[in-house]
Order: sequence, then structure tokens, then C-alpha cells
Amino acid sequence: MNVLLIGGGGREHALAWKISQSPLLEKFFAIPGSPGIADFAECVEISIADNAALVNFAKEKNINLVVIGPEAPLVNGLVDELNAAGIKAFGCTKDAAQIEGSKIFAKRLMKKYHIPTAEFEVFDNPEAAKNYIKAKGAPIVIKADGLAAGKGVIVAQNLDEALNAVDEMKTFGAAGSKIVVEEFMDGEEASVLALTDGEKILPLIAAQDHKRVFDGDKGLNTGGMGAYAPAPIVDDKIAAQVEEKILKPTIAALKAEGITYRGCLYAGLMIVDGTAKVVEFNCRFGDPETQVVLPLMESDLLELMYACADGTLSDKKISWSKSSAVCVIMASGGYPKSYKKNLPIDGITKAKSLGATIFHAGTKILNDELVTSGGRVLGVTMTAPTLREAVEKVYKCVEVIHFDDVHYRKDIAARALK
Repeated sequence: MNVLLIGGGGREHALAWKISQSPLLEKFFAIPGSPGIADFAECVEISIADNAALVNFAKEKNINLVVIGPEAPLVNGLVDELNAAGIKAFGCTKDAAQIEGSKIFAKRLMKKYHIPTAEFEVFDNPEAAKNYIKAKGAPIVIKADGLAAGKGVIVAQNLDEALNAVDEMKTFGAAGSKIVVEEFMDGEEASVLALTDGEKILPLIAAQDHKRVFDGDKGLNTGGMGAYAPAPIVDDKIAAQVEEKILKPTIAALKAEGITYRGCLYAGLMIVDGTAKVVEFNCRFGDPETQVVLPLMESDLLELMYACADGTLSDKKISWSKSSAVCVIMASGGYPKSYKKNLPIDGITKAKSLGATIFHAGTKILNDELVTSGGRVLGVTMTAPTLREAVEKVYKCVEVIHFDDVHYRKDIAARALK
């Protein structure tokens, strides 16, 4: 099978790493790829926003399956254009991608079909939003409607923070022109990703992401500072509830709206008093959840992805390792605000020798040297028979990797270890 992977972040590196293990794989390309992905695939420089160029490349290379990592090409309708050209794709159509592309679409869908989520109101007038917030009080959550690279959500602990958050939504441009204000849910977060062909749903093992930039869940929201799996908060009872009350009803709700959802559906959850509610949906694999879920998957990911695209998932199952996995994100100092780039990275070979799998999130080659190129730079992942062992080992690996002004959280998975 000839495969084209779209994207170049840590999630896509993890996908490339797992896809490369499939006996079904023949030729493997990535656009744009990364220095890490280049170990597995031929990387090609084409804009991932240029649907026509991507479709042409897939035709030229006789691609059997296009795997789309990030949300933007899905929201941009890449799958629709690939399908129109007769090319199979793992990922959802433009209509289906609204579940991430518009918080308002997702919240209204959940309300209409009684899928458990926080109470909310929608505003396009900042003053009306502020008046509503004053009436409701804090803590309260303010979200940009559109895509904001995982940063368009502010959990305001007091009224001043909440009112400032409304003004801050303007910094997200069109994505923040409409906002959702919703009730604060006090519980424990978890992520459940599921593969689906629009009929059958295969939930993956639950992971827990760490969104805030500093230890103790302090500071600004980021794209994710680390993750671990499996997440013990999602026990068998919660997992069954998530499948029956959230995942299956959401796929059915989309179908009732005339939308067949194929690909990966990511449910960001809040577990409150033994009940799961949806914080948000994403239309693709999570980042960095993918970096801990895939190392525990014993099945052939490429075979499963092709079945999703082909509508033949019904006879598939997934087998899992009994181990635990932990990923620590090594970020540039200053992230998620401004940070330096082009800083040399060393110690990766040493970390690999200690057993780590290193996923490149924001790196590039400059003058034959590996340097930083993003806010989140590396995802250092370790698997071990127990979570405690995985945590101890991963931090030993993190300590041998260096670039100037490196920042990482030192409490990934601490909550589960308690």
C-alpha cells in the first residue's frame, strides 16, 4: 500500500512511526514531514493548505491511502477533494470537521441530541457576553468558536479574568469573532479517541493530557505539555458510558444531520462524580495523546485506518499492551507566548539508548544540525510495565536532552500516581 501522511508535528511523527511497522506498507510519503518523520517516509515540501497540489501529488504517486494528521486540512475540505478524485483518505469530510472547526456547531449538536456537556450560551457581541458573565459569575469558561491551535479556551477563575478573556478572543481573528461561554465543570479531564467508519466505533484506550504550561496545572493553556495512558480515571464503567452515551450518539447525531463521520473522533471529557461530560470534540488524533496511545497498540494501525476509509471496520478489533506509556513535552522557554527558534538540540541519541522513543514536534535541520523550530519541540515517550516505572524512566531520558531555555513540566502523570 502506498501511503501519504499529511502533517509534520509530534502527532504525525507518532503516526508515521506506527504506520511504518505495518507489513501492508510499500511506499511512504509525508507532506511536509519533519526530521523525525524522515526516518520513515520521503518528506516533500508542499503547503498542506493547497488541496489541489496535494490531490495531484497523491495521483502522481498512486497513493492508496492519505492519512491526515492536523485539523486544518480536514476543516479545509481536503478529504472531500481526495474522495472526488477517487483517492481514499483517513480523516473526516469538511461537514464532519465542523465538530472541531466550530465550537458552536458542536455545542448545538450536543444540545439537540442530548449528549452530556456543559451548559452554554453563544455570543457575537462582546458586551452581551460580558453582561452574561457578570450575571453567572466565575469560575467560567470562554471559548473562541473557530480553530485557534488548541489555545482558544480560557478557564477564568474570577470575574476580571473572565471579562478580559472576552477581549482576548479578538486576538484569534475570525476564530474569535463568535464565542461560547459555558459553565465551569470541576472534575478530572480525560481524552478518549475512537476510530470509526461512520457505522462501527472502536474506542482507543483513554489518555490524560496536561494542558496548562506549568506544574500543578498552572499558567496558560497550551497544545499539551504531556500525557499518559491508560488513564485510570476512565475505568470500565466510565469507558462503557463514554461509548454508549457519547461516542455512538455523536456518530448517530451527525448521521441524522446528513453527515457520515469517518476517521478519528476525539472526545475531550470531564469526569464529574463518576459521570463523563464532553468538554470538546476534535476531528483528529490528539496531540500528545497519540504519542502515548499508539505505543500501547499491538494491532496494525494502517489496516485499521484503511478500514475506516473503506467502510469495512465492522470485522476489526484492537489488541493492547498491558504496559503504561508517558510522554513529556520539551518546549521552548516562553511557550505558549513568544519564544526563540533555531536553538541546537543535543542528547537525543543518549535518550534513545535509555529506551525512549522521541517524537519531533517542532524541529528542523539547519546547516546539518538539528534545531528547534516550534513552541513544543520534542515529545519524549517511554513505556514500562507500570505507570510509576514509565514516569521514572521518561524523566531520566528528558534530563539527558538539552537545548537553551528548555521548559517542561515535572509532574506529568502525578495525579494518577496519587
